[in-house]
Amino acid sequence: MDRYAERIKTCYYRLIVFSLLSLFFIPNSVARNDSIYGGTIVKLDIASPIVVAGTHQWKMQHYEIAANVRLAKRFYPTLELGYAGGQSSRGDTLLYRGQGGFFRVGADISPFKKHPNSPHALLVGVRLGTAIQDIRQENTRAAALPYYGVRADCWGEIVLGCQVEIARLKHHSPTADHRPPMAFYMGWMGRFKALFTRDNSTDRIEQLRAPIYIPGFGARDNIGWGVNYYLGWRF
Repeated sequence: MDRYAERIKTCYYRLIVFSLLSLFFIPNSVARNDSIYGGTIVKLDIASPIVVAGTHQWKMQHYEIAANVRLAKRFYPTLELGYAGGQSSRGDTLLYRGQGGFFRVGADISPFKKHPNSPHALLVGVRLGTAIQDIRQENTRAAALPYYGVRADCWGEIVLGCQVEIARLKHHSPTADHRPPMAFYMGWMGRFKALFTRDNSTDRIEQLRAPIYIPGFGARDNIGWGVNYYLGWRF
């Protein structure tokens, strides 16, 4: 497991470095009428399903998609949706299961003003995330009834990443100059997360019923980190 996790981390680092280098070495050009609306990019996170399944000690799964809209060449309102779930154990008696959906909303800005017509972007932004999940716990030794519950959590994020245009599909219509060209993108997003719904209860039962894992956030800590790697398509 440790060797597998190290290989994943190495691939992550190489992809991030490739994306950063691509910001400077892939040619910069966009459609002529890109002053206000620069297209919508839909992105699929390809890294999280592999990383979560390969590096967590729990049986986890995580799937995520995102979309952003380029406005005025530098602003990117963003929506991210996903699902995560899995099971673990607490000690040798409690079996824990949790699963649910999450979404994040926010916006990014490209800090570079010298190259506003570039299709590539270094992104800095914020997110507000919410997750709702079903929780089930069973005591495998005692004759206690299982616990079922629904849990909602909320958190904030500061994000830093990039998206790079890799290939472009040319339009073949008379109105082609009036909309951004369709294109294939790749990029990554690093996240610093702060949980707002923190558990301060000193009751032992309430502590056991708190989720081990929060969809979209990760392990239930007050502060967390995360990285996504995306493949996307601009419409």
